[in-house]
Amino acid sequence: MQSDPDKLVKKHKDLTHSDMMKVVSHVQRDTDDWIMNTIMVEGCEVPFKYKRKKPYKNLTGQRVNMTYYPTTETVACFTMDIMNVVRIKIS
Repeated sequence: MQSDPDKLVKKHKDLTHSDMMKVVSHVQRDTDDWIMNTIMVEGCEVPFKYKRKKPYKNLTGQRVNMTYYPTTETVACFTMDIMNVVRIKIS
């Protein structure tokens, strides 16, 4: 069953949905039992992150629809903004 982004955004006020975002960079790396994916999109300096159990095809150059929420992450005493992706789909 696929989730409807409009229903998700209405139910959770912090979520944002964006369509047709162009992926500039896509990196996948192993972290324990998960594959951590980091995406950079055109016109945005904040990384978008999501986890998967299996590797995913490279999204560089693709247009995607994403539902995400903003959060912060601390790395070596340095706090940076990130976007946690809840839903991603190739446009």
